Amino acid sequence: MKKSILFTLAFIFFANILLGQNETKKDSTNNKEKIKTGWNFGVLPAVAFDSDLGFKYGGLINLYNFGDGSTYPNYLQSIYLEISRTTKGSGVNQLFFDSEHLFKNRKLRVTADLSFLTEKALDFYGFNGAEALYNPDFENDLSSNSSYISRMFYRHARKMTRFTCDFQGYIIPDKLRWLGGIAYFGNKIEQVDIDNLNEGKDESEKLPDTASLYDKYIDWGIIPSEEADGGNNQYLKFGLIWDTRDIEANPGHGIWSEALIMTAPSFLGNKENAYTKLVVTHRQYFTLIKKRLTFAYRVGYQGTIAGNAPFYMQAYMISSYSPSVITEGLGGSKSLRGILRNRIVGDDFVFGNFEFRWKFLKTVIKNQNVYLALNPFVDAGKIIDPIDIDKSNIPASVTLSNYFDESKDKFHFTYGCGLHIAHNENFVLSINYGIAADKNDGTKGLYIGTNWLF
Repeated sequence: MKKSILFTLAFIFFANILLGQNETKKDSTNNKEKIKTGWNFGVLPAVAFDSDLGFKYGGLINLYNFGDGSTYPNYLQSIYLEISRTTKGSGVNQLFFDSEHLFKNRKLRVTADLSFLTEKALDFYGFNGAEALYNPDFENDLSSNSSYISRMFYRHARKMTRFTCDFQGYIIPDKLRWLGGIAYFGNKIEQVDIDNLNEGKDESEKLPDTASLYDKYIDWGIIPSEEADGGNNQYLKFGLIWDTRDIEANPGHGIWSEALIMTAPSFLGNKENAYTKLVVTHRQYFTLIKKRLTFAYRVGYQGTIAGNAPFYMQAYMISSYSPSVITEGLGGSKSLRGILRNRIVGDDFVFGNFEFRWKFLKTVIKNQNVYLALNPFVDAGKIIDPIDIDKSNIPASVTLSNYFDESKDKFHFTYGCGLHIAHNENFVLSINYGIAADKNDGTKGLYIGTNWLF
């Protein structure tokens, strides 16, 4: 059984230092809340441990510019930087920028991301949700388990270079926006480096050098040979966004809906995998108790409407704005909390997240606005158009029932609760704990990161 210890140091020093100004203004609607001005920043360490991947260390910093305070709690500019590593080689390097006030005479939003992400052991459970059986015994290394294959059986390695740049402008002021963007994804996919992970381990703890599910899918022809080692993809993104949120970081009321098309056309060099995806997402927020209790939900559809997407991009979740390092699902911290990461992968899927957000403590510490909030939630998702799988190349000696279920996919549910600690509304530490309703999707998940889910 893989042992993980995931924790954070305290939510470090809620004192964002004002680089430009040291003054604050009183909020006329609540004399306990301060209107922030100038540049502020929040810092958070990244610390974790995994028996196979080693220690994770590093940190992140998020800078916000509130200008003269007239837009607070919405910022003028945000710059996010994260650098973290593990002792076995996985890492995050991300620089993220967002501003709706970059140009003085025109309200044009610019959002850009530059990341280099390394994954020594990225989750891979096959395709089409429940149709791909997950057998925890295959990765459970207890001595009494005769079905054990490897703790890395449901994993492969990946290095991703990602660049995205989106522009948004208003069609109807403060309501309807257009979006246009470009993106580049460079994916290098390969087997898990077993020798590296075994370095320094006792013989009894070493991973066996055996075929993973990823290896089997290549041998069986389910993953095409031209996709097996990854590839480079260039994208164009277009869309319309209806946005009436009062506060972006954690809205009290309003709607945020969007219809997006992300396409990788052949004329941009996507000759192996030219394709187009359509995304429709609706988010809505209801105030139940002013400034204390909110109900929020997100429902969405993502599907391939032309061409064939490569397997390594099927889990990527497309949106008009996401500051998260990892934007993949279904399953994991950014989609279905409590289900194994990337457990549910298909050509078309639908999903939903439903949660209450209760700010049970709001205060001011050394002129810094702080709140603590709980968010009980329910998440759900389902494949509605599966990836075509040709099993004709699978040898007759393979027991298909170990890997496939002929029944169609069904809704996958999770439930749980989270704790959010926010500093000046925008810098938010999130701790979510989710439980999968079906053991075929895993058991539970603990996620420590930043920002609300949506």
